[in-house]
This record gives sequence, C-alpha cells and structure tokens, in this order.
Amino acid sequence: MDIRHYFGSVQDLLNNVPFDAVDSVVETLMKANRDRKTIFICGNGGSAATATHFGCDLAKRTIVQGQPRFRVVALTDNISIMTAVANDISYDRIFAEQLMPLVNPGDVLIGISGSGNSRNVLEAIEAGRAGGATTIGFSGYDGGKLAPAVDISVHIPSFNMAMVEDVHLMLEHAICERLLAMQKDAAQSEAAPALNGHQKG
Repeated sequence: MDIRHYFGSVQDLLNNVPFDAVDSVVETLMKANRDRKTIFICGNGGSAATATHFGCDLAKRTIVQGQPRFRVVALTDNISIMTAVANDISYDRIFAEQLMPLVNPGDVLIGISGSGNSRNVLEAIEAGRAGGATTIGFSGYDGGKLAPAVDISVHIPSFNMAMVEDVHLMLEHAICERLLAMQKDAAQSEAAPALNGHQKG
C-alpha cells in the first residue's frame, strides 16, 4: 500500500469517528474522577501498548493543581501476574483475575480489542460488569463480541488492524486532552468565587 493511500484511509476513518460515543467516554471518565472511582484498562499486543499509554496519559497528562487526580490501573502492566495467571489458569483470564479483587461499583473498565474478539478482554468485561463497573469498548473490524457487550462502544469500522490501532491511540490522546481542559475549567471556576470574595472584602 502506498504511504499516501494509507494516510488517506486513516483520514477517512477519522472523519467518521463515532463522536457521540467518544463524548460519552469523556463524561464517564470525568464522573469517575469526581466520584473517586478507579479506571481499569486492558488490551493485547498493540492494544496492550495503547492501554498502557492511555493509563499513563490519564494519570499524568490530566494533572491540574487543586483538582482530583485520575485513579487509573492498566491491567497490562504487571507482567508477573499476567504470566502467572496465563501459566497456571488460562491466558483468557489474565485481566479478569487481576480485576476481580479490585473492582468496585462505579468503577470504569476500558477494554481495547482491534478485532473485538479478544477472549481475555471479553472475560475482563464480564468480570467488570459483575463487579458493578461501567464498561467501555474500543474495537475495530465489525465490532466483534466486544461492541455489543459494553455500556459504551467506540467502534472503528476497518479491517486493517494497523489503522484501527492508529485511531484508537489518537482517540486516547484526544480524550485526555479534553479531560485536561475540563480539569482546568473546573479549577478556574473554583478560583473565581474565591477571587471575587477577596476583592469584595
């Protein structure tokens, strides 16, 4: 595939991002932040890298002085637990087994799967639902089993895995940028009454 054609195809996908669903993701994550709930993220392969990257950006990129920090756990990051579960139980359980003792009602679980059919992501979604979490799925291809299994589905309709992963990564960046702006707006709103009160005094 010609490089220009590749970028043109990615641009077509970006022009058709399900922005209503993305807005719902932003609202859900901000609510979890305000309620002091935990956000869990998981995925395989390139989606594991996106999960780790998303976790990093949520934890670090959104910091604003005076505002609550996001509580986030990337379930992709503890290689010892993942390999122990894969070896002793099943690879399908590497995320669900980590999640079960940690998840609480009101938490959020984000599952990322290019095909939408990664068994370990699907089992994590089941565990998250059982624990009372709001579930979010980032998928590609035809959405697979993930898209209909979650509360909020962000589906990128492409059968090119690389392009799906490109858009998923861009979306996590865009989501974190929006959350950062919301954090700044909240800080300014809280500072304004205090400033006005000081001036009146």
